[in-house]
Amino acid sequence: MKSWISIPDQSDFPLENIPFGICSFGDHISPATRVGDTIIDLSVLADYGYFDSLEIDDLTVFYEPILNPFMSLGKAKTNAVRRFIQELFSADNLDLQSNEEAKSLALFSPEEVDMRMPVFVGDYTDFYSSIEHATNVGVMFRDPANALLPNWRHLPVGYHGRSSSIVVSGTNIHRPKGQTKPQEDQPAVFGPTKQLDFELEMAFITSGETPLGSSVSVEKARDYIFGLVLFNDLSARDIQKWEYVPLGPFLSKSFGSVISPWIVTLEALENFRVAGPVQEPKPMPYLQQNGLNNFDIQLEVYLKPENSEDSLICKSNFKYMYWSMDQQLAHQTVAGCNINTGDLYGSGTISGPTPDSYGSMLELCWKGTKPIQMKDGSERVFIQDHDTITMKAYAKKDGLRIGFGTCQTKILPANNL
Repeated sequence: MKSWISIPDQSDFPLENIPFGICSFGDHISPATRVGDTIIDLSVLADYGYFDSLEIDDLTVFYEPILNPFMSLGKAKTNAVRRFIQELFSADNLDLQSNEEAKSLALFSPEEVDMRMPVFVGDYTDFYSSIEHATNVGVMFRDPANALLPNWRHLPVGYHGRSSSIVVSGTNIHRPKGQTKPQEDQPAVFGPTKQLDFELEMAFITSGETPLGSSVSVEKARDYIFGLVLFNDLSARDIQKWEYVPLGPFLSKSFGSVISPWIVTLEALENFRVAGPVQEPKPMPYLQQNGLNNFDIQLEVYLKPENSEDSLICKSNFKYMYWSMDQQLAHQTVAGCNINTGDLYGSGTISGPTPDSYGSMLELCWKGTKPIQMKDGSERVFIQDHDTITMKAYAKKDGLRIGFGTCQTKILPANNL
């Protein structure tokens, strides 16, 4: 698709993308989208009446500081908005192209705006759906011959996480403190984690609500998935090891998780659907699905020590997921759990079949036994203070690239008590 806005080669944001985010434009905060290196203030387009023809009952959604009201319009309306924006910015459309006043107020460079949390996350579930990751962890910490727990191939394992500490890319995170047990024959100790890790994940965000007691079928799950973001679910491995029995992660996962600021819609990714892994044994009927249910999205992780360069330490792919997003949402709701607009569902760490595709430091450095060398000559087995983690994601096929931008955070020293 050709646009009258300049779009650099290999941009994450061609006209086929049209992601949605929330931006601070100095004197106001409102929903936005992006084409190439141009950020578009949707509230200005609403001011000038560009959305009037779409018969949206509540145009105030374009003036809200979160996307939840916009997503609550339903996919029929939000998809219509996305298609309208594509048409408005197509090369031969003069409606906005010739309106100099509107353009001067609506169009910004990325440097002129601050990205904000795109949604209010009311609830957050983190899954554990990469068979390579689950196997690696099982080999490291349990019997290698029985790396997967008995339930793993039968259901998408997950837990309910802390939504208040999910922050937008560019937010720095302090090293967490907690109890650890460095030696099995010694008492537990308290202090900053010594095994701070990233987890390379994608996350989907829901639109629409369901009543308590109802379920979403695997066939209808995608009707409730608005779009995806990159997700860095930071983890304190030593705190987790001591605390997780019997109820799972707590302090080791609640100190900060980071999302990319642009939500890429499911519709923008349709051309990149692929088949997922063969599931054996065959799942129960409520989890069974056919067709192309995974997405070929390339993933990269960079680690940058302070005053140094980025080092590429991981290349993975979202297509490796054993359990699909549809199956995750169907399982989340099968017991009667209601869902709301803005709920966020992490995929779990995405690891591939080769050592360079492992989605965490725990795996890349194999529990601290295989250090990674940075470009400045230093080594890492876990993340150190003042390190910056940057994640990137994009799908590419037949010359079309749909990307997510970056998900970035810097680790600051632990705060004092």
